[in-house]
Amino acid sequence: MKELILASTSIYRKQQLERLQVSFTAQSPMVDEEPIKQRCHDHQQLAAQLSMLKAKSVSANHSDAIVIGGDQVASFNGTILSKPKNQERAFDQLRAMAGGEHHLYTALTIVCGLEEYQYSCVATMKMRALSDEQIRRYIAADKPFDSCGSYRLESLGISLFESIICEDYTSIIGIPLMWTARTLTQLGVIVP
Repeated sequence: MKELILASTSIYRKQQLERLQVSFTAQSPMVDEEPIKQRCHDHQQLAAQLSMLKAKSVSANHSDAIVIGGDQVASFNGTILSKPKNQERAFDQLRAMAGGEHHLYTALTIVCGLEEYQYSCVATMKMRALSDEQIRRYIAADKPFDSCGSYRLESLGISLFESIICEDYTSIIGIPLMWTARTLTQLGVIVP
C-alpha cells in the first residue's frame, strides 16, 4: 500500500484523519500563503488553490505517496477572517460576527502521482447574539488565537453558534471525512 501523508501540522486535522484509522505521517507544506491571499479575492477559490499547493508541495518530494492537503478560509462581509493572534483582535472579530452569519470555506486536495482529487464545501455559520462578557469568557477559556475567525469549533467554540449548515459537518474542523474516506478507498486505502 502507498504511503499516506497529511500535508499539515495542524493537531486538529491529525486528530480528524486518525478517526479513519489509517496509518499516515504528517509534514509541513512549504507554501507562502500571503501573496496568494493578496491576489485571490474569491474565498472559495482561495481555499481550493491553497489546499492544492499544500498537497503538491509535499507530493513533490514523495511522488509515490498519497498526499492530503487542506485549507480553510473564514469570510465575513467579504473579508477574510485571519487568525487573531491576540486577545484584542479575537474580541473584535467575535464582537463583529455576534448575531450574524459568515461563511467557512473548506477545501481538500488529494494528490496521488499524476492524479488529483479536490473537494470543497461551504458552511453557513450563524453565530448567536453574544454579550461582551460572554465573548471575554469564551476567549479566556478557549484562547482561540491561532484559529481563523477567533473560535474553535472542536472545543467550546461550538457554544457560540446558533446554526451551522453544510454538506459534511466534519469539514468545519478541517477535513471532510466522508469525501476523504470515499476517495482514499478508491485509491486502494482500506477504510475501515
